[in-house]
Amino acid sequence: MQLPTTSWSALDAPDYADVFSHRSDVDTTAEHWARVMFGNTPGLLGTLLFRGLLGLRITHRRSRDTIGGWRVAARTDEAVRLEARSWFLTGELVVLAAAGSVTLVTSMRYDRRLAAIVWPAVAFVHRRVAPGLLRDAATAIAQKNR
Repeated sequence: MQLPTTSWSALDAPDYADVFSHRSDVDTTAEHWARVMFGNTPGLLGTLLFRGLLGLRITHRRSRDTIGGWRVAARTDEAVRLEARSWFLTGELVVLAAAGSVTLVTSMRYDRRLAAIVWPAVAFVHRRVAPGLLRDAATAIAQKNR
């Protein structure tokens, strides 16, 4: 999948970025993909990880303007950008949907030195979980569309 020619990232020179893609016959919007992957509100693990460990200011209220507690910063049918900040880290999740695939781009900016210590440990887990999020979302959306 080719990324759009205009960058969806709002972070200048992130300190960390990764990209995961999954091929799927599912045809739906990027926002729908994101809501299936992350939920409308953060679950227990998301709360412990994002709010507890990373200190990200996420919300527990269900809203059109949040996904998994993260603020929706930009959206089109093909892409949605989620943002969250803490006192030491700024995070961004971008979900891109195109015919035949979905892509998750994760970017982090280290606003304080602590981020360079904490995020790499979390990123280790993130890189193992992210492919499953994409696969599980594809399965869930396909089953619901049947």
